[in-house]
Amino acid sequence: MLRTLRLIAGKDLRIEARSRVATNQVLPFALLVLVLFAFALDPDSGVLQRATPGLLWLAVLFCLLLTVQRSFALETADGARDALRLSALEPAGIFLGKAAALALELLALEVVLGIGIVVLYDSPTRAAGVLLLVATALAATWGLAVVGTLYGGLAAGARVRDTLLPLLLLPVAAPVLIGANRATEAALGIGDRAVTEGWPWVGLLTVFSLAYTALGLVAFGPLLEEP
Repeated sequence: MLRTLRLIAGKDLRIEARSRVATNQVLPFALLVLVLFAFALDPDSGVLQRATPGLLWLAVLFCLLLTVQRSFALETADGARDALRLSALEPAGIFLGKAAALALELLALEVVLGIGIVVLYDSPTRAAGVLLLVATALAATWGLAVVGTLYGGLAAGARVRDTLLPLLLLPVAAPVLIGANRATEAALGIGDRAVTEGWPWVGLLTVFSLAYTALGLVAFGPLLEEP
């Protein structure tokens, strides 16, 4: 399984490094979303700063949809899905490898978006919340990655996969969005929240991530076998 994980994750990351879709398309889209949010909300009233965590994770969620759609579009093109199915690779390893590659791409994106919200939104920062912020990013990103991989595989065989994926993914990702938003608020001290208020949300994000990881390990094999 670990060998398959490394092979699949390396393949996806090499494809991304060569195509540069994330840097040329997904990242500019995410930054554009942040800029549009800045225009839509009144920065003078303080609403923009209070809404910073939610806007950050919404931008990440939108980029997740684009990244998952591209990842599985490559798998279905030119019979690549059939070749992957016939390769005798462990389905659980394929699932973990694709989720790991997706998580690394999202983490890199979140670093850039984090810098963007500090510059564009003048978001408050405090040293005490750094550890909480890192833990939130890791737990939420893995949760989004495993959910995106699982439902991307489910929608990949459908003719209307481009419109079906958001309908499947967004409701399931809502708990991650809520938990990550609350934990990030505590990490940034928005609304005078204490750092300790964010750790229970990180715990919930971790439970969610582990539950969907287990589900993906079991269900991804049958999904991969679907024509």
